[in-house]
Amino acid sequence: MDSRQISIIGFPMDLGAGRRGVDMGPSALRIARVAGQLEELGHEVHDDGDISIAGPESEKIPHPNHRYMPEIARACGKLATWYKRTLDNGHFPIALGGDHSMAIGSVAGVAAHCRENGKSLGVLWVDAHADINTPETTPSGNIHGMPIAVCLGRGPAELVNISFEGPKLETRNLSYIGLRSVDPGEARAIHELEIEYYAMPDIDRQGVPAIIDRVLERLSSQVDHLHVSFDMDAIDPRIAPGVGTPVFGGLTYREAHLVMETVAQCSKFCSLELVEVNPVLDSVNRTAELGAELIASALGKRIL
Repeated sequence: MDSRQISIIGFPMDLGAGRRGVDMGPSALRIARVAGQLEELGHEVHDDGDISIAGPESEKIPHPNHRYMPEIARACGKLATWYKRTLDNGHFPIALGGDHSMAIGSVAGVAAHCRENGKSLGVLWVDAHADINTPETTPSGNIHGMPIAVCLGRGPAELVNISFEGPKLETRNLSYIGLRSVDPGEARAIHELEIEYYAMPDIDRQGVPAIIDRVLERLSSQVDHLHVSFDMDAIDPRIAPGVGTPVFGGLTYREAHLVMETVAQCSKFCSLELVEVNPVLDSVNRTAELGAELIASALGKRIL
């Protein structure tokens, strides 16, 4: 991989999650030398610090089916602005999370850049969860379970209309890898919208190499810009315990690296986020260290 100008930003927010601590994820990833590993690959890395996240305005939650929505909307608006500006400046953006509601902002910012430059956008979503709930279907009210719905134009207008009004992504330009905990309303939406997905039983039967090759070949043929959103709970919690919503039976260490190593070879891969690192739930920073390794794999690190 050629040397890149890479810009990193932290998104220290846990308002979209059901458990505290994921706001410390960016710090844990920095301790794991995410920037240093990228520099060792020959990239020039600019660390832009952290997005400023305001605390809840009130102890009371006025909308229990989309908790802390105003605060999350403001934070995601800032992240969207950063992604667009970073891409406009010709840099490769990487956001460190932080709960997965941040993808509302990252995808919005990437979509705004693509829209302005006449590019089509595709998203690879590596996650144990589908994150396609709406306020009407959510069992928890946690917005980190809603970003895909918002990106597709479903959800509160304050979230859907970040950067510009309306959907940020076409369903045909989205692929899931790693699903194994999907709510009933999410399953209905995935089937109704005919979204491509590879759940863990598919990975068990077909293997990661065949699946990631197929996904990237399809998306690359359809889009100009591929954004990768990698949730650390896609990985089995015996390997990556520091996540807020662990589900056994996930990707192995090598499967996760193979996904990112293959992504690195995709010419359309232009932006990245790695989310849901929770140091409070981790063991000696194992999950953050793996997350930093995976980012390095996505940016060209190889065994030989």
